Amino acid sequence: MTRKAIYAGSFDPVTYGHLDVISRALRFFDELTVAVAASQDKNPLFSLPERVDMLSRVTGGMEGVCVEGFEGLLTGFAAKREVKLIIRGLRALTDFEYEFQMALTNRKLDDSVETVFMMPSEAFSYVSSSMIKEIVKLGGSVRAFVPLEIEEELKRKLRK
Repeated sequence: MTRKAIYAGSFDPVTYGHLDVISRALRFFDELTVAVAASQDKNPLFSLPERVDMLSRVTGGMEGVCVEGFEGLLTGFAAKREVKLIIRGLRALTDFEYEFQMALTNRKLDDSVETVFMMPSEAFSYVSSSMIKEIVKLGGSVRAFVPLEIEEELKRKLRK
């Protein structure tokens, strides 16, 4: 039986913390769908197709990873792909309350789907996408937090 999971997020932009969770999740699953949420309510910097493209590029060498964008409920996306496990990343205690509410809501929507929380390595636990965008806006380098090609995309968007 193939072990499948979904790692969901907005990935605006993808960070080394996200990539760390992806690579560690692959130790437990044969197939990992990285589900990029449209997240229009978050007013993302990058469009959904741009985020899917960036993630596809930086995970291209990872066997078993598939990147897909989606709109609507995550539980609906999981059901269509016959996946019963959702992975969510937790960086710090401040993420926990929101993620806990989301996991319980998803369970209420579809009790056949479970949520597992994974923390990135300590080196990435304090990094957020919004912090990275702010650093780039102010002219700083984010090479310690994102792959070079992602930093270039951020510069292109934010330093016009």
